[in-house]
Amino acid sequence: MRKDKRLGMLPDPFIMRNGERVKSLEDWEIRRKEIIEDAISLEFDGMPPKPEVFKVEQLNGGTRGKVPTYFKIHCGKKDKPFSFCFSVDLPDIDGKVPAVLTGDGCYTINLNDKVIEEAHRRGFAVVKFNRLELARDSEDPDRESGINALWPENKFSTISAWAWGYHRVVDALMTLDIIDTDHIAITGHSRGGKTVLLAGATDERIRYTNPNGSGTHGCGAYRFIQYEDSDYGLLRSESLEFMLERINYWMGQGLKKYAGKEETLPHDTHFFKALIAPRCFLETNGYDDLWANPRGSYLSFLGAKEAWKMYGAEDKCAAWYAEGGHKHRFNEFCALFDFMEADIYNKELPESFTRDPYGDMEPLHDYECPQVL
Repeated sequence: MRKDKRLGMLPDPFIMRNGERVKSLEDWEIRRKEIIEDAISLEFDGMPPKPEVFKVEQLNGGTRGKVPTYFKIHCGKKDKPFSFCFSVDLPDIDGKVPAVLTGDGCYTINLNDKVIEEAHRRGFAVVKFNRLELARDSEDPDRESGINALWPENKFSTISAWAWGYHRVVDALMTLDIIDTDHIAITGHSRGGKTVLLAGATDERIRYTNPNGSGTHGCGAYRFIQYEDSDYGLLRSESLEFMLERINYWMGQGLKKYAGKEETLPHDTHFFKALIAPRCFLETNGYDDLWANPRGSYLSFLGAKEAWKMYGAEDKCAAWYAEGGHKHRFNEFCALFDFMEADIYNKELPESFTRDPYGDMEPLHDYECPQVL
């Protein structure tokens, strides 16, 4: 018998501030803005402002299929310059190509040469930047790291700063005649997956959002705790309390009052997934990645999928699970590529994207999508 713990049902994302339920797609657009203002403010302390200046500088020539092209983005304030770099690795084919973008340039083991070769085989560009240039992955109480120094009075979280980096690279890709800007995908692992979920939820130019093993403060439901027996005793998925004690700079500081009381949160992680509808969303998880709460992630996914049902776009929302722990493996990247190809070429998703990875679980939501007018 499983020892997983439920802390209450997921709140209905279709209930508006005024207490009424969404009745139309126009209502949902209003509700989306409310979620961005309320839930993202609470979860991440909001987003950084848009830059006052923006310029893309090409640093080398590059060669399709062989040598990446490197760029520098200048995107600070008028009186406070800031810049960071990204690379574009193009397949050896002519014309504009879809792009797979990751900020996990600090994880070279993930998006490696094998992944790039496979992306190129499918006709995709690979775009990389190092999110640590946007904000360091440690406490920054004086707001001196990366873009924190541009707006020291603004207390956006580190994950917000990293997500802002994705948005700026998308800005840059929009200026390049080598990228099919209708088909931009973003992907990231672990804390990078949390970042990708926020970036995709807050930028409608991103067609494919793919968080991998993102866990708590990512795809994992706060209202579901996963437990597993082990040689070391009973283990559980990561808690909000643990995160606030160890890595609180990733979080909105208003979350502190919900530690140990997650069932009282006015939102849960399905709210952020639902913001992406009807664009394409794929979450990838490992069955054995207990810390990242894969079972809770799937329950949150089911709660969010109601937003795609509202649009009649259920095939644009998928969860892909495989054996393994907390890694971003070649197979996960291939799942993203398969997902993109199904959308681009109007093909049916393979069975691995549509099956229920946990046939023994009851849903964590008790609402259905509105029948929109």
